[in-house]
Formats: sequence, C-alpha cells, structure tokens
Amino acid sequence: MANQMRWRYGDTKPIQLAVDSGTVIEIGDLVFLDADDGKPAADLAYGASLDATQESLHDVFAGVAMQASSAGDTSDIRIATNGIFEFDQAQASVQVGDRVGVDDNAAGDTLLNQQVIGVPSSAPERSIGTCAKAATNATKILIAINSTVMNDGPQAIATS
Repeated sequence: MANQMRWRYGDTKPIQLAVDSGTVIEIGDLVFLDADDGKPAADLAYGASLDATQESLHDVFAGVAMQASSAGDTSDIRIATNGIFEFDQAQASVQVGDRVGVDDNAAGDTLLNQQVIGVPSSAPERSIGTCAKAATNATKILIAINSTVMNDGPQAIATS
C-alpha cells in the first residue's frame, strides 16, 4: 500500500524509532517494536490464527508511522502512539466504542499494514485501539489508537 497519511486529529504523542536498513515502512503503517527497531505489522511472524497473531501484535504495538523508511534508510522515523486515525476496515459492523485489531490478508497468513477489523470487547489483548467514528456499511473508520509500548495499550475492563 502506498504512503497514506491516516492521522485525522488529536495529540499523536510521537516517539522516534530506529528502523533496520532492510525494513520498509510506509506512512500510515501500523508499527510494532521488535527489540529496538520499528517494523510494519506484516513483518510480525504469523501465529496459529488471526486471534493469536493479533494478541502477539498487541503486546508490542508501538503506533502508526508518520514518516516513511525506504529500503536502505537507517534514519529514525516518527511514530504516533496516540490520536485518531482513519483506517480501512474489513467489516462494516464496527461501531463507536468497539475495539479494533489488525486484520490479515485473504489467505490468512500475513497481517495487513493498514487495515483493521473489529475484535470482541472480551478480547482487549487483541486490540490496538477503539472505534471513534463509524457509519453503516462504511469501508473506513476512525480509530483512537493506543500504543501498548508507550501507554500499556487497551486492557481488560475491571469487573466487580
């Protein structure tokens, strides 16, 4: 997917992440922290299922790329750890307040760098943010991202 500025509004609370020279990151990619480097979601090893892979990504989710890094680049790039971003969505049933996670490709073997899908409210460990605006049959939604690396990410709701 080409570079696409997905930020719409809100404080992004940016951080700078190193990127290995062989890693390509485009503006708008969902980024995770691998040791000390940022990588796009698609670079995460796919687990036994989408659920398991979403959970793995949640644990290392850094944010959304605000700068690109081409093959061969070694400069740090800006990553938004917070804010409201517009993403493509795989299903039109996500509503305001619903949790969202990273979606995978049709083959079910690779995460998509710039597409999200709803996850159950009972599975905060799979989510990277919350729907901030959706419309019936919308192919794009606004989500409030929440970096696990910087903000502890979405957590389970306490029950009494």
